[in-house]
Amino acid sequence: MGATTFRAAGALTLAVAALLGSAYALGRSMVPEQPPRTTASTVHADGPRYADQPPDDSPTPHTDAPASPVPASPVPDQRPAGDGDGPYGAWMHTGTDRVALTFDDGPDPQYTPQVLDLLRSYGVKATFCVVGENAQNHPDLIEAIVAEGHTLCNHSWNHDTTLGKRSPESIRADLLRTNDAIRAAVPDARITWFRQPGGEWTYPVASICAELGMTPLHWAVDPADWQAPGAEKVTSAVLSDTGPGSIVLMHDAGGDRRGTVEALHRILPELVGRYQLEALPTNPT
Repeated sequence: MGATTFRAAGALTLAVAALLGSAYALGRSMVPEQPPRTTASTVHADGPRYADQPPDDSPTPHTDAPASPVPASPVPDQRPAGDGDGPYGAWMHTGTDRVALTFDDGPDPQYTPQVLDLLRSYGVKATFCVVGENAQNHPDLIEAIVAEGHTLCNHSWNHDTTLGKRSPESIRADLLRTNDAIRAAVPDARITWFRQPGGEWTYPVASICAELGMTPLHWAVDPADWQAPGAEKVTSAVLSDTGPGSIVLMHDAGGDRRGTVEALHRILPELVGRYQLEALPTNPT
């Protein structure tokens, strides 16, 4: 093959290679770029799911490499703030065989006097968990509760069930404002208990009430009289669920409490015949 022919063949080869390279580049440019894979979690109604995680019924691929530690989810503080057997150390039982009746959300000018009359007629002392704004509006009823020998309990300023989710400063201010309203009626009142509205306890609210010298108070028996189910259901629930040491939750305010008052006519003589009923102590230990 002559030199001229050889050079022509080489030039042709280079031209063909250039054309093939251009065609390949053009083809690549026409294919859409694939997004990179990600392992970010996606939240579903039944909890988080992870990309690339095998289905629940798929075997886990074997690997000799040690598994990477999975960061633990934050856990709410569960330390007890009191020495009771309820949430965050709140009291659910008296610690003795004696039974304690408690009445929430008052005082109320219609129902609290009726409850006081019934308790007096059976010689029973109880504990009243009072709401600050009601104490401010009805100081005469706070005086009557104390004069009858019953125990007082702080039940927040306006029954905010989300109180425990507020800042520590806001919780403290709420509890102190309620105590001030109680002591405006009875200056030397002993307030050694606090009950979180709705039983929605958190560590901050339980610990702050303890810092202020109050013991967190829960309950063991809840007849749901706040739903006004009628006297018969309230009576049945209290009499069937109450046992030695029970702390019983009822309400003397916050709605229509005629069913609770009517139920007490039967509850009190029955419980007096079974147990010794007492007000919670003003110096719990």
